[in-house]
Amino acid sequence: MDDDVPDEVRRLAAERQLRRDEKDFAAADQLRDRIDALGYRVVDGSAGPTMERIAPRERIRRPARDVPSVLDEPAAADVTVQWLVEGWSDDVVRGLDAFRAIAGDRTIQYVVVDLSETDPSTYGPDVEVVPLELGTGWGASRNAGLRRSFGRLVLVVDGSIEPTGDVLGPLESALADPSVGVGGPFGISTNDLRDFHESEGPDVDAIEGYLMAFRRDVIRDAGLFDEKFTWYRTADIELSFRLKDAGYRAVVVDVPVDRHEHRVWASTSPSERARLSKRNFNRFLDRFRDRFDLLVGPPVAQ
Repeated sequence: MDDDVPDEVRRLAAERQLRRDEKDFAAADQLRDRIDALGYRVVDGSAGPTMERIAPRERIRRPARDVPSVLDEPAAADVTVQWLVEGWSDDVVRGLDAFRAIAGDRTIQYVVVDLSETDPSTYGPDVEVVPLELGTGWGASRNAGLRRSFGRLVLVVDGSIEPTGDVLGPLESALADPSVGVGGPFGISTNDLRDFHESEGPDVDAIEGYLMAFRRDVIRDAGLFDEKFTWYRTADIELSFRLKDAGYRAVVVDVPVDRHEHRVWASTSPSERARLSKRNFNRFLDRFRDRFDLLVGPPVAQ
């Protein structure tokens, strides 16, 4: 292999060859896909496999439904941190750098789902990039990234979020409680299932999608985001309520982060924001309009 091939790619290539030697071709194909996601192509030859860097224009953009899931495989990292790039890749690079700085001795898998034309090397050799068909909706895109998660703890992070200290320790402690299904620094609650307000918790009705943390088994067993949410608004509330309906709690976890401008919101016209937000909230109400039993505070029926 070339000297500039990252160690993680080399490790995966060696494991793939071992699986091929054992004639476990299904596992070998999954490892090939992971290598591809890191920006390299395996070329099998008589002298053994070699690696080629995949040029950005050669990368295959696949439908979200075709991204293979690893959620039924054993966890292979302490944490998975996942972003969705719909533009503004510099924000995600900022977040990646911040998480690398606080990683400590944890093994962290970084996953970037890409809906832009960003060169995958922009994010670094330790990042699994999942290029999807342009125009893929928010829920389907996030789920494609979640299906690639090998970490025991899984974080869904928006590009507006920048850690300024130990984010992972408090989240790990909170999610060690088996009653907790989702945690994060931004919680909201409601008394009427119509109007939501910020809440310091600790128990809340939903965790906002700027930063949501889950145990991997919870995501695997209780479900991913509703893919009818093609825009981000209210998808976090809907998933939080499904987890509460499954018997889990949503809790605020105080972690040190800066929250920068939310680019998708800021770049969307007020009229379009209102239209998309109303459509998404109605999707939530279609399922939960009468579920006052799930609220942490006293309900006020409409």
